Amino acid sequence: MSAHLNWMIIRNNNAFLLKKRNINKPFSTEANNLTNLSSYRYSGLIHKKSVGIIDTPDKKGFTVVYKKAKNVNKPAKSTVKRTMKAGPRRSLYKLKNLLQKNKYRRDLTKVALRRASAVLRSQKPLPAKKMKAAKKTE
Repeated sequence: MSAHLNWMIIRNNNAFLLKKRNINKPFSTEANNLTNLSSYRYSGLIHKKSVGIIDTPDKKGFTVVYKKAKNVNKPAKSTVKRTMKAGPRRSLYKLKNLLQKNKYRRDLTKVALRRASAVLRSQKPLPAKKMKAAKKTE
């Protein structure tokens, strides 16, 4: 089936929708959705090619999860995971090359870079707070 037909079927009712009161656009909790918005462009379920960025278990770097277009009908074989731990700048550069140079979902490049940098930023330790010296009252 085409991606458009799949989207028309699942757009209002699927297990990954997260609907809240007073929010017009529902969120999505599906695996390869970079923005967590329920929209045709970012849906990881319906496209032959999709990209997802997740945290690594050891909290060093990130893992890129993407689909192979030729194994669409075999979900277990279609996903590929690549871990990037070579440091933040090099890893982001490698991710950009993976998406742009290979012509693999060029429209998701900036969103994927933003998601990967957010994952990398979350792994940094928080800066220590400076304690203000208490004034002595004599």
